[in-house]
Amino acid sequence: MKIQFLGHACFYITTKGRNILVDPFISGNDQASSVKMDELKPDYILLTHAHQDHVLDAEDLAKKHQAQIISNHEIATYYGDKGLDTHGMNTGGTYGFDFGKVTCVVAHHSSVFDDGTYGGNPNGYIIDDGQKRLYIAGDTALTYDMKLIPEFYGAVDVAILPVGDNFTMDYKAAAKAADFVQCKEIIGCHYDTFPPIKIDHQQVQKYFEEQGLNLLLADIGATKEY
Repeated sequence: MKIQFLGHACFYITTKGRNILVDPFISGNDQASSVKMDELKPDYILLTHAHQDHVLDAEDLAKKHQAQIISNHEIATYYGDKGLDTHGMNTGGTYGFDFGKVTCVVAHHSSVFDDGTYGGNPNGYIIDDGQKRLYIAGDTALTYDMKLIPEFYGAVDVAILPVGDNFTMDYKAAAKAADFVQCKEIIGCHYDTFPPIKIDHQQVQKYFEEQGLNLLLADIGATKEY
């Protein structure tokens, strides 16, 4: 499983010959100006919730590549009404795709499109490709529900967790979330994009090290294989 960081909460995941683009916010993110959208060829676009900083480029990229949008029922319906290929899910559900199983899990946040349309309940996701189990927390507070993930689905190999505070949990809560899902390999997201979520990288990195956790605060465009 290859995971490329494209800024903010956007990731490009490649597994089993399929490309999954998560929460595409690229054209509106000045920090992601080095990302070449023309080089992205998603087969699927996975959306955690409807806020603009997670869905901005979803429609254009889905149209260009005939990519299927995977999200909750309300978001899938929103894009389905625009003629796009979608697969709607909801919290607690699991579905098998050709790249592996996707499970929707609880995320405590809000969800509304920029035009005011209700975006349903936000979600996190577990992607299990049969070799690795990836947890994408989405925008969320720390929640005790996270403890159920390893109990029901097995320990997580890699976890993508927000660390920026203000709109989501902070880095200390993210470290606790890593403990809850029994994961040592963490990729941070949702930090530095806007003034309220700027972090002190050294401070955050040191805290995770003290907890015995490996935190990756990746450069935009960087790829790591798990």
